[in-house]
Amino acid sequence: MSIDRAAIDTALATLTDPNTDRKFVESKSFRNIAVDGAKVSLNVVLGYPAKTQFDSIRSLVTNALRAVPGVADVAVNVSSDVVAHAVQRGVKLLPNVKNIIAVASGKGGVGKSTTAVNLALALAAEGASVGMLDADIYGPSLPMMLGISGRPESPDNQSMNPLEGHGIQANSIGFLIEQDNPMVWRGPMVTSALEQLLRQTNWRDLDYLVVDMPPGTGDIQLTLSQKVPVTGAVIVTTPQDIALLDAKKGLKMFEKVGIPILGIVENMSTHICSNCGHEEHIFGAGGGERMAKEYGVAVLGSLPLDIAIREKTDAGQPTVVSEPDSKIAESYRAIARRVAISIAERQRDMTSKFPSIVVQNT
Repeated sequence: MSIDRAAIDTALATLTDPNTDRKFVESKSFRNIAVDGAKVSLNVVLGYPAKTQFDSIRSLVTNALRAVPGVADVAVNVSSDVVAHAVQRGVKLLPNVKNIIAVASGKGGVGKSTTAVNLALALAAEGASVGMLDADIYGPSLPMMLGISGRPESPDNQSMNPLEGHGIQANSIGFLIEQDNPMVWRGPMVTSALEQLLRQTNWRDLDYLVVDMPPGTGDIQLTLSQKVPVTGAVIVTTPQDIALLDAKKGLKMFEKVGIPILGIVENMSTHICSNCGHEEHIFGAGGGERMAKEYGVAVLGSLPLDIAIREKTDAGQPTVVSEPDSKIAESYRAIARRVAISIAERQRDMTSKFPSIVVQNT
């Protein structure tokens, strides 16, 4: 019995990507569909990293095709292909960096850095090539959070190689100074140092560079937002009204410089008692959802105030790598997939497709 190719296409057209809630055919995820006798083979190429989801997607497609009359064997290969996306106008992409994600907050103390490092590790856990830049010159925390020590090496006395921790590339002013040495610098010096860290680091083929922004919305943050080629920003807040007030200022700052908001992460959404496991909303409830609704952006996820998150991160073993099977680690991975999906659905960067125009005297 020969296989009806139209029946194959019909079966595939009904399938929805469980991570995006969009039809696979809409995102052109199905590639190289081939029918050989009673065997059907194809590739499913996702525009976002989702290694932990590959098996379930493979099963979804395989089961749909096996239901087609005449199909006896199915071979489905699932993979990800992350591409570069557009940044704010007038700012060029960095070499070897496809997408830059700024993680920001309007104020300190909301767990922005902890969220940023676990987001970076979660993207890597989903199969992406990830780097992280600690943009908080006054209070660098990345070396401790990733458990990295030492200084970057310079192959040419002009650039530096990133250090590595838990599979991600990283750089921070904390690698270049003594741990207890305060950075008594004015704004222009901080901005210059940060640009050097960003542009003179030899990043290697990154799908995503996660930038842990300094808290606040002052001159430093605004200058960075105008000079760093950012694909999108993630706003971290708590449900508390005072934190939401400052988070809104951070959101508006990115909007003013043309940087898309990828979504809001509500940190410390609930408190989990380490003795009895009781969970309660000590900082209020629903603040992140109200802010998201007000500004028309997505809530990427909510995270608890859990002592284990703090302990693991302070020890250089963030939750995503120290307890990968935990509920909290899965929350971080779900947030990472939503961030990557939000980027994948945005306009691609096409500058590399345009030829260089050179004017010569002949």
